[in-house]
Amino acid sequence: MAPLAARVTPFTTVRVWRSLAKACLCVWVKDATSAIQVQSKKQRRDGKKRRVLNEHLSWEERLADAVTPLWRVSYDQQLQLKQRDREGTLSQLANQLSKEGSFVGDKISFPVLPIRPSPAKDGYRNKSTFSVNRGVDGNPKTVGFYVGTGRHRNIICVNGDHLVNMPEKHKLVARCYQEFIRLSPLEPCLLFHDGGHWREVTVRTNAEGHTMAIVYFHPQTLTPVEIEVHKAALVDHFIHGPGAVCRLDSLYFQESSMTRCGHRESPYQLLYGQHHIFEEVLGFKFRISADAFFQVNTAAAGVLYSTVRDMCISKAEKCEGTLLDVCCGTGAIGIALSSGVDRVIGIELIEQAVEDAGHNAAFNGVTNCEFLAGKAEVVLPALMSQLGSSAGSITAVVNPARAGLHHRVVRALRNQPTIRRLVYISCKPEGEAMRNFVELCCAPDPQRRLNGEAFSPKFAVPVDMFPHTPHCELVLLFER
Repeated sequence: MAPLAARVTPFTTVRVWRSLAKACLCVWVKDATSAIQVQSKKQRRDGKKRRVLNEHLSWEERLADAVTPLWRVSYDQQLQLKQRDREGTLSQLANQLSKEGSFVGDKISFPVLPIRPSPAKDGYRNKSTFSVNRGVDGNPKTVGFYVGTGRHRNIICVNGDHLVNMPEKHKLVARCYQEFIRLSPLEPCLLFHDGGHWREVTVRTNAEGHTMAIVYFHPQTLTPVEIEVHKAALVDHFIHGPGAVCRLDSLYFQESSMTRCGHRESPYQLLYGQHHIFEEVLGFKFRISADAFFQVNTAAAGVLYSTVRDMCISKAEKCEGTLLDVCCGTGAIGIALSSGVDRVIGIELIEQAVEDAGHNAAFNGVTNCEFLAGKAEVVLPALMSQLGSSAGSITAVVNPARAGLHHRVVRALRNQPTIRRLVYISCKPEGEAMRNFVELCCAPDPQRRLNGEAFSPKFAVPVDMFPHTPHCELVLLFER
């Protein structure tokens, strides 16, 4: 296969005028108050239009349109749509950098590769979370996915058996969980202040079909002894009763009065089976805990990681220096690239994921990886000061959540002169990540404490991780 630089195609700016028109909308509005009013009126009109258009559809079609909006479109067409969308996003970046005065000339261009497709198109999700709420028939103990919104008070929970991105095993666990809670004397917890106990269920599977189920439970005023009775009933249902058909390898239980919390706030209790499931990517085996992050499409994760590897490491020879893996999760990227660098340092917020990353490195015989737990905006600036120039050349890989990188993380990366190459993986580049891109590439700005040499975008590669949805990952290479 030819190297990436030889396979790029010219990047052309598209949808610039559409973006500018949207940006100029607020100029036509006299003040902030009227802008909010205009926006809310438009949202109400759009919401009414969507409801009218959807009324002739079945509940299953409405759910499919919400969860997998491209399910009616051929996969080749999906890829074309995503390619154009990402080109439009990058044209916005080019426009912003022109405004910042980071480049000379009227046009900015950098190459973009054709989108890399997912090897798995249907049933690819290795993790699914099913909600509990009122179904089409009014039964509040229905397990599925929401159609409607809480704001409009029109939420209906619809069974997801027809969704093309869900594997059959996930759907089976959801059906068995619904059967269990309908037999349980306890009510579901639809709204925390209204009481109830049974909440959603998360299902994780690997390529070998091993299955982990995590049931979430609101204790309300139940005593620990009373909760034990219902935990025992849950185990009996899934291990000895009708739910045994799921053949669970792990059954976890988390009781919490918060909407979302991690293992530290409310420990995941193993009720049955193994503590972890394992997955293999690019010849490496990874341990996955109940709350650890792992790419939701395992087959496409191999495509993503190989793309990052090609950007970071020369195939001709080993690169000297350090690979800095920010938001490293269970260490997959750092471990996959470890043979091509002297040292890997990973940073991750979730402590359980850091434990998994350490185990994964040891299990795969990788000895040059170190993983640090904590918020990147706290850990990274201190690490940069500690490393100084002693780490030699640093290549950084960042893979943040949709909210993008904290401004202190961007500042630390920008102001570290030994970082010559940076690979940014974004699932939502049109959002806060765009601010990150501009701050990495803009002219030095003492007011924002962006004093280091600016990065330049070299090329971008879209990778489709989410067939049948409009989403895909965008991998950008920045150098200086």
